[in-house]
Amino acid sequence: MKIPMRGVVFRGATLVVAVAIVAITASLAAGSTARTSVSSATSITVWTMEDSKAFTSLVANFTKQTGIKVNVEAIPWGNVNDKLTTAIASGNGPDVVQVGLSLLPTFVGAGALMNVKPYLQKHPALQSANYLDGVAANKINPAGKVLSIPWVSDVRILFYRKDILSQAGISSPPKTWAEFYKDAAKLAARGSGQYGLYIPQWDSALPVELTWQAGGTVQDRRGLVTFNTKAFRRAADFYISFYKSKVVPTASDFDQTQGFVSGAAPMVISGPYLAGAINGAAPELNGKWGVALLPKGKTGTSLFAGSNMGVWYKSKHVKESLRLLDYLSSTKEQLTWFKFTNELPTVKAAMSTKAMTSDPMVRVYVKQLQDAKLLPPLVPAWGQISSAMLDALNNIVLKGADENSTLAQLNQQVAALQKQ
Repeated sequence: MKIPMRGVVFRGATLVVAVAIVAITASLAAGSTARTSVSSATSITVWTMEDSKAFTSLVANFTKQTGIKVNVEAIPWGNVNDKLTTAIASGNGPDVVQVGLSLLPTFVGAGALMNVKPYLQKHPALQSANYLDGVAANKINPAGKVLSIPWVSDVRILFYRKDILSQAGISSPPKTWAEFYKDAAKLAARGSGQYGLYIPQWDSALPVELTWQAGGTVQDRRGLVTFNTKAFRRAADFYISFYKSKVVPTASDFDQTQGFVSGAAPMVISGPYLAGAINGAAPELNGKWGVALLPKGKTGTSLFAGSNMGVWYKSKHVKESLRLLDYLSSTKEQLTWFKFTNELPTVKAAMSTKAMTSDPMVRVYVKQLQDAKLLPPLVPAWGQISSAMLDALNNIVLKGADENSTLAQLNQQVAALQKQ
């Protein structure tokens, strides 16, 4: 199993964290209230799901400016469940923690993040209006609270090999679902071991994106998750069609970067971080690949992913933690982090700089962000629901399970997981 895009964790990890949090939620106040007193500190601790060396370099100037040392501990995405579940249960956490948007509902539900709204009048840089609309405060927080601050954004776009598509007689990347399927089939016809597209078997976000593109949603009017809609069924049929036509690999250990570099899978839907991986693995391919907006069904809506930063609910160093979040929200540091990691800013001012608008590839990222949505926000059971959905689809495409009965069973599971 390969690591998914940043901000979307392993579905197994999501499920384990969700189950553990349900067990301890009763012992925590949902959305802990900010403390009225804080102690001065010469150091704070940050847990990040990023490269600790890069993040340490990023905050070096913060220490010079403030005298506050930042102790950075990196948690590999694959270890998120062990580290964070234990920390939430025990209360022994950091001062600041990075939380992928896919895990935000579970941490909000457990009360693991402090409500920092009472402090924000003294922190103009952290006001919701400064950030991209996709992560506005009312979309990522319960009413009347601010439990996390946007950090980096991510969005799905189509990566494609210009050279290989051209050799197959395809002059431009697909713009519609019909073209997407047709092009994938043509590319897969190149011979044995050649495919048109790579679909990660761990990617529970892709079927949701396809549902949006089919003109639907995965939530009903009450805010409950549902897959019992015509739009989801159209999305599932489209998803399954790639497997039925054998234009995608079925090996669970297929590597998307190497598959793209070798040309075995010359199209893949992924986030901007993949650009760095491709350049690092095969700089000789420069100019031979590109990115494009997602192919449209009724729409071309993508996933708005990424990570937020929150103050741990038991932190005694709130003032210092918020100073760090101020620093991370500056245009300069947002752009520095983009140079380090290819992770997009969330601050509007950073997104509108020449550094972001002059690069044709970055312009595609920015344009796609204008048509992107969050996964169901603040749905505590989303980890279990998305895991069940992905298991159902994988049973159909990998094990030959009957589509109608499998999806009917999925709908029953989803309803049961949301019973009050």
